[in-house]
Amino acid sequence: MQESKNISAYRQSLKERILATAMDAFTHRGIKAVRMDDIAQALQISKRTLYEIYANKEDLLFEGITTYHRQKATAFVAYAEGCSNVMEIILGFYRQKVEESRQINPLFYTDLQKYSKIVEYMREEHNRNHEQFMDFLQRGVDEGYFLPSLNYGIVSRVFDALGHYIMDSHLYTQYTVEELLSNLIFISLRGFCTEKGMQSLDKVLYKQ
Repeated sequence: MQESKNISAYRQSLKERILATAMDAFTHRGIKAVRMDDIAQALQISKRTLYEIYANKEDLLFEGITTYHRQKATAFVAYAEGCSNVMEIILGFYRQKVEESRQINPLFYTDLQKYSKIVEYMREEHNRNHEQFMDFLQRGVDEGYFLPSLNYGIVSRVFDALGHYIMDSHLYTQYTVEELLSNLIFISLRGFCTEKGMQSLDKVLYKQ
């Protein structure tokens, strides 16, 4: 029984190491550039062992993406709960995205769009988060940072369209995340801010 537990613990540990090694390689080099052979060699394990745990690269990538999203979402929710207003949350979002951009090769995002299973998962995640985004916008109205007279269902659609445009046009390969946030996302956000909101947003953008 003890031997079985040890094997199980080793298997789980190996699975986690495979996932961490693969995602590090995918994000730094691009998905297409990384072979399953490369991952096995980096971990000094056989290809057979690797394929026993993950049948193919897409399964490995899918688990890496879902795990990463869960971890980031949990951490950001915890951060947001400790914020006193929506502008602090926006600051956290800004910092997180900028930090991510420094660690991820733009090729990763381009390659990611070739995996329909993962694209569908990300679309579903976005839809599930829609209600939270609407709550966020309403909180901004209640706190006096966002204008109360707008239809925020339409506002939400505008942000969806901007996100799709950035990805579909591969703008992330031409501009930094800071540039995209400042010139597209935050300009749109500024449009429905009150005077108080605009002053706070400027602090986020220009007084880091």
